[in-house]
Amino acid sequence: MGRALAILIWLLTLGTVLLFTNGGLWFPKAISEHGPAYDRQFLITIIVVGIAFAAANIGLGIALWRFRSTSSNERAVYSHGNNRLEVVWTVVTAAVFITLALLGQSVWAKLHFNKANEDAFRVSVVGQQFQWNFHYAGKDKKFGHTDPTLIKDVELNFVGLDPNDPDSKDDTVVTSLVVPVNHQVELMLNSKDVTHSFWVPPLRFKQDLVPGMVIRVHFTPTQVGKYELACAELCGALHYKMKSYMLVLPEAEHKALVELPQNQFQAKMTELLKTYPIITN
Repeated sequence: MGRALAILIWLLTLGTVLLFTNGGLWFPKAISEHGPAYDRQFLITIIVVGIAFAAANIGLGIALWRFRSTSSNERAVYSHGNNRLEVVWTVVTAAVFITLALLGQSVWAKLHFNKANEDAFRVSVVGQQFQWNFHYAGKDKKFGHTDPTLIKDVELNFVGLDPNDPDSKDDTVVTSLVVPVNHQVELMLNSKDVTHSFWVPPLRFKQDLVPGMVIRVHFTPTQVGKYELACAELCGALHYKMKSYMLVLPEAEHKALVELPQNQFQAKMTELLKTYPIITN
């Protein structure tokens, strides 16, 4: 029985390692400037954890094989251990995982601790049960004043845009995100009810939206196309329906689109969403 269990553990370990080395289980292609750095860090982590996982299970199999129930008198013996050996493997383990953490933090910090460029394309994002709202500043690049008391979903004023503010006259609020390719984008994330989470897997980017907070994040998309945008935080009974699309356009086409008035913007964006197929890998 001991030999059979040891062989089973080794086969399961081999099968698991093969699943992660044949390229079948991996992320969709990265479409952001920071994406390759995230992928490299994840690959390093997978390799280190994979080696530890394989070594532990091989060792477990060896113990089962050696100390299986047989007619021999050899039995496992309890040991208080070796203090020096325990210190060595604890220090080595700590060094490996602290190094991994620091490498990961450096990649993350470049994205979250640096401010967006002055010329970044800015979008105000408001999440609500169970819809995404994207507020664009329009041709003047000035966001109109918003007030929570002005929010009226029945009138399609989902973000509380003040119609009396001159800066709001050319603003647009729609349910899809449209951004320019190879140009930095800054999102100002907020929620008007519960915690939501902005997630586009090919961007290698996920960020929670917290009620009462405006969270600024930025990224640079590098590939034109249409990508599914999902809420990655359980936000209620219809959470599964809270999805939208991020449309990455050539810069000239994007500039022409965002300068259109709201009704034309919505119509043109709907047309573009039908034109571009969803890219999933």
